[in-house]
Amino acid sequence: MSSHDAHTKGLLLTAFGGLTLTVDIPLIRLAHGEAWTILLLRTGCTVLAGLVIWTVWRSLSDRAPQLVPGRLGLAVATLYGLGSIAFITAVYNTSTADLVFILAFTTMFSALLSWLFLKERPRPLTLVALALMIVGIAIIVGDSIGNGYLFGDIMALCSALCVACAITISRASGKDMGFTALIGVVLPFAVAAFMVSKTGFQVEAPWWIILNGAVIMPIAFFCLANGPKYISGPEVAMFYLLETVLAPVWVWMIFAETPSRNSLIGGAILIVTLIAHSLWQLHEGRKRRADLAVHHPV
Repeated sequence: MSSHDAHTKGLLLTAFGGLTLTVDIPLIRLAHGEAWTILLLRTGCTVLAGLVIWTVWRSLSDRAPQLVPGRLGLAVATLYGLGSIAFITAVYNTSTADLVFILAFTTMFSALLSWLFLKERPRPLTLVALALMIVGIAIIVGDSIGNGYLFGDIMALCSALCVACAITISRASGKDMGFTALIGVVLPFAVAAFMVSKTGFQVEAPWWIILNGAVIMPIAFFCLANGPKYISGPEVAMFYLLETVLAPVWVWMIFAETPSRNSLIGGAILIVTLIAHSLWQLHEGRKRRADLAVHHPV
């Protein structure tokens, strides 16, 4: 496969994964269920799908990665699990627009954690982008203080921080954590099972969550996780932004949920900053590869 064909394949694969991820929140809302019941179904289906995929892979090849590689893998799985609990909590306690806008902050959390713990000092433009995103988050959260969304926004921030911590540990370990995120939802599944045993099973349309956990989430993460094999990190990151842009649109079309003015202002700051920063990273990566090609011709 030529480099051009590989790049095209990577773009199509990652774009499909990003688009698939955008229906996650609408499917959760369509189920019309209680938060713990939704978490139980979503995580249970995801774990089952992950185990089936891994079992089939292992039966066909001896190169299947470990489900949870060591203590660092356990830490990563725990963080993904906590992030999942915070995410579902945020879905039921804030608007969809606020949720996806705040989750977009995961990228900058990752940059900050890499700076603090991996000694990967960010460039000045990354620090400027981080400052602008903090302004955007402050506008969204500030607007939530008077309308009852503050707790949900804090949970969204916690979810973003947990995922960023998991990404940082994964990078530091250098190990294959491909299935760890899927297995990590065992923790929220156990918590949800305990809570549902007390509150009862409450969901009107469980098939939406079964579709989400068993099909949508595995497909989305498989495509997005394989994108870096063919295209650069900044290009992959841009497709994650599809959820930030499109999820509020789907929710507006289905549920007529209109974001507040401050939410739109803060979200616009986040989206523009992330896109501009990703484009800059992409340009810098291409420039470095061009310089290497000049200095080290084949």
